[in-house]
Amino acid sequence: MNFIYKKILKLRERYIDTLAKLYEYSTLIYEKNKLSVMLDSEMEYTYGSFKKKCDEISHRLSRYGIGAGDKVAILSQNMPNWTVAMFSLVPFGRISVPILPDSSENEVTNILNHSGSKAIFISRKLLPKLSKECSDKMDLVIDIETFEIIKRNDDAFTCDGKTAQPFPDDIATIIYTSGTTGNAKGVMLSHRNLCQNIIASLHAHKCTEKDVWLSILPMAHTYELSIGVLYPIFVGACVYYIQKPPTPTVLLSAMKTVRPTVMLSVPLIIEKIYKNSVIPTIRRSRVLRWMRKHTPDLLCRLIGMKLKATFGGRLKFFGIGGSKLDIKVEEFLKKAKFPYAIGYGLTETAPLICNAGVKYTRPGSTGVAAYGVSVKLLNVNPDTGEGEIVCKGDNVMLGYYKDPERTRSVFTDDGWFRTNDLATVDEKGRYYIKGRLSNMILGPSGENIYPEEIESVINNMDDVNESIVLERNGRLVALVQFNDNIINWNQEGEDQFFEKLQARKEAIMNYVNRHVNKSSKINDVEVVKGPFEKTATQKIRRFKYSKKEDQDSGKAGGTKQENDRQEDAPDKK
Repeated sequence: MNFIYKKILKLRERYIDTLAKLYEYSTLIYEKNKLSVMLDSEMEYTYGSFKKKCDEISHRLSRYGIGAGDKVAILSQNMPNWTVAMFSLVPFGRISVPILPDSSENEVTNILNHSGSKAIFISRKLLPKLSKECSDKMDLVIDIETFEIIKRNDDAFTCDGKTAQPFPDDIATIIYTSGTTGNAKGVMLSHRNLCQNIIASLHAHKCTEKDVWLSILPMAHTYELSIGVLYPIFVGACVYYIQKPPTPTVLLSAMKTVRPTVMLSVPLIIEKIYKNSVIPTIRRSRVLRWMRKHTPDLLCRLIGMKLKATFGGRLKFFGIGGSKLDIKVEEFLKKAKFPYAIGYGLTETAPLICNAGVKYTRPGSTGVAAYGVSVKLLNVNPDTGEGEIVCKGDNVMLGYYKDPERTRSVFTDDGWFRTNDLATVDEKGRYYIKGRLSNMILGPSGENIYPEEIESVINNMDDVNESIVLERNGRLVALVQFNDNIINWNQEGEDQFFEKLQARKEAIMNYVNRHVNKSSKINDVEVVKGPFEKTATQKIRRFKYSKKEDQDSGKAGGTKQENDRQEDAPDKK
């Protein structure tokens, strides 16, 4: 029986090479299963009702002349109807253009204009981001919460938007990784790209229709789209969504209700739990302080059990991706036997390149090559073993939309995709990322300085929330944002305030320079009042802070050339 089941799974892997086949297969096989649920709402779908709604909306789009090959944008917060919008498009040959809900009006305009989207699914709360210029160009503007038409172009009503069965190498979606300068970068992902990631996810951690996802990352992000939307559909599972922003209070309530078996996260979330909850709890308890000194492994196990209970008690897979996880936090998770897994990839690779499953994590490593992906290091330094990660496989994008020159720039002559990430690899094929090539600083003696490694040291200080390290005029400068309530900015004009601030800056410099090598010592510390501007996966937009004068005035830093150079680098997820 087990042999037959494995054969069926293998056949399924080979059969599903487009999202159209995924759609037909899953809605047939899992017709009565729940597909998605919005907490505290009546919005939910079974696989059967999901297909009925998608087919209905697809037919409506066709009546307005929107057919195969046409681009349709989706601008909404997470909800079950987001998935309905997506699958009213891609199985019928249309191309989806997901837009992150925290995009500015300028970014939304750039993306809509560059993609040539003919219609948009949009939530009411995000309507102010749709400019009149863009709205006027649209054949359809659809309220994603009710699927009612907000605006329509009656001239298009007479057209017949014919649908088509997509081929594996047809474009399924265009995901934009930048749009702030007008130099938008649209990643064209094919049906084959996304289906390969589904299969890679299955081989990394096998899920079934009994699994339950709790979604907290933006669905317009490749990481969540591939592993948090498409993979559960592949196995017939259910995904739960929350209506409010995922604050600790909202998350605790949701986890108690849903009791998820699978969650996807970015490092910042689990790092904050460790820093703002685990460490203070230990420090407040005399017993726990004693255990930390004499029985640290037992202490980690106890906290791990408590942590799993907080997540609902059923968690089997807590995927972490988007940026590098702090190694101290990872060492704690490992000792705590918390079921975390590591994934590494980029939007351009849909996204998986490497992964380490729950049983195979190793602190500091991003894991081995994902299933079906070839990975190697390019231009390896013989002294350090460091080289740029390059990869090949069905996961690699078709290219950047309307930008063949930029597309050529990220491929080697023999077809390997260049990630712009520097790493080493051990004898077991596990990769260890050192930093981004575009972030790397060349020291005065020619040594490579990785700001991410210095930032890791700074961020482990008790009163630091986050930081970035930059080079200015040959000097290393750390920009630091403290935790809430550490600095009382209302006392900014008082001498005592400046003395306290200076003392903290000196403490950071002394601590960091004792814990890094000679070439990585910082020369100055600047304190930033508010949180840094970030991407969807909570990575700081470094180029915005590259100029001191702009930082001091609260403006985005960097020249247009510097900004474009940063945005040209493949977007790590």
